[in-house]
Amino acid sequence: MTIPGRATDTDTELLSAVRAGDTAAYGTLYERHHAAARHLAYGLTRDPADADDLVAETFAKVFAALRAGRGPLVAFRAYLATTMRHVCYHRARRDRRLEFTDDLTRYDEGQPYTDPALDRLERAYAAAAFRQLPERWRDVLWQTAVEGNSPAEVAGMLGMTPNAVAVLAHRAREGLRSLYLQQHVGVVKHPECRWAGDRLGVHLRGRLAPRDSNRMRLHLGWCAECRGRVAEIAEVSDMHPPYRQRHHAGSGG
Repeated sequence: MTIPGRATDTDTELLSAVRAGDTAAYGTLYERHHAAARHLAYGLTRDPADADDLVAETFAKVFAALRAGRGPLVAFRAYLATTMRHVCYHRARRDRRLEFTDDLTRYDEGQPYTDPALDRLERAYAAAAFRQLPERWRDVLWQTAVEGNSPAEVAGMLGMTPNAVAVLAHRAREGLRSLYLQQHVGVVKHPECRWAGDRLGVHLRGRLAPRDSNRMRLHLGWCAECRGRVAEIAEVSDMHPPYRQRHHAGSGG
């Protein structure tokens, strides 16, 4: 008979034990994944105290989710990493809104303030989205959106017509934008919410097929949690572009 929480148990067995009320099993998960969590935390924030707080809050949130019957059934570490990224994102937004300072000059109109932690996280999301694009899309997007080359210039590099480059660049930008927004959607348990969550980025960009769009509309009509997720990534869409275009030296930019 397997004793829940024993070091030889699989993560899946330990997760089941936690849901059944065995807190020792979660202690085993904590010991097993704590080092990996700290490594990720140090990639999201450079302050050791902030990293420790981030790890503690993430494990606490996952534990609360499991005790409430939610959270992962398998792939605990992947779920933990996703949760940590979202905790970091929300902490950065909260801290930016609640910051106390005597220096109000940076809040004057025309001098926007960029939170370094939030900016690092957004860059990580953008990089993850970029890696998911097809290779051809990445090539065209890099040359047009990042390097600032014209379709005619890129056409010569890639053996395409300028019109084909322009069309492909448009598709790549839309694909990147959808995938970037998708990085901000957390893991959910309900099957219909998982279906919706996998498509929220595309939905927000207005790119869903008519049949899927109707299904999404019906789902959002009754699911307040997914409506909240849509509102959250809509805010992200307004605040953070997934890339910054470079300008040629002679363009005056």
